[in-house]
Amino acid sequence: MHQHGRTERLDLADATLREWDATVLSADTDEGIVLDRSAFYPGGGGQPPDHGVLLWGGVQTRIVGVRRGEDPGLIPADGDPLPPAGTAVRGAIEDDRRTALMRTHSGLHLLAGVVFRDFGALVTGGNMEPLTARMDFDLPEIPTDFKDRIAAACAVEVAADRAIRVDNLSRADAFAIPDIIRTATDLLPPNLEVVRIVDIVGLDVQADGGTHVASTSQIGDIDVVKVENKGKANRRLRVRLQ
Repeated sequence: MHQHGRTERLDLADATLREWDATVLSADTDEGIVLDRSAFYPGGGGQPPDHGVLLWGGVQTRIVGVRRGEDPGLIPADGDPLPPAGTAVRGAIEDDRRTALMRTHSGLHLLAGVVFRDFGALVTGGNMEPLTARMDFDLPEIPTDFKDRIAAACAVEVAADRAIRVDNLSRADAFAIPDIIRTATDLLPPNLEVVRIVDIVGLDVQADGGTHVASTSQIGDIDVVKVENKGKANRRLRVRLQ
């Protein structure tokens, strides 16, 4: 069971889950709505939080974000009612947004894998919104055809339909995997005992806490829109998914 404070994290157990039943543990304007079970991804690793609704007693409460903390607190839309503690609710994730973010997040892992494999470059930063993203790399020098080469390599990996697997490993087992940290800075907390691993089989293995599609073909076409210089050795790739 994936636990985050008092909340069972259903999103980490099954990224395809869109509706579920839960009970409200607490609800206030400061901490948000805390559920005993939640499939709302709270945000992190560059992936924004989910949007959706809670249905209860004939009432709908729209969820527009999540406050991160020991207990994930769901943020209701302005003016929407708070379900009292003990209320049975039906949660539902906004499917189009979540699916787009899953495709985008997996696409960035594919991109990072291609750039690391072909150019040996580590990630220095990144950000995503549904179907659009940027990723920065430590790349002092790039060839003139860099953009086209990356786009072509990404297309090959999407067409390869590589499986994307998620697993949880002990810290020791995770760090025994070569190049498990693909960022220039190790962002994993030193006291983290279990490391969640996302493996694009045969291409890329990274520690990651986000939600992902099941194979590279589900990512769809990746359009490398632009390559920008962001400092002496930093190159920013902007991508868009079709």
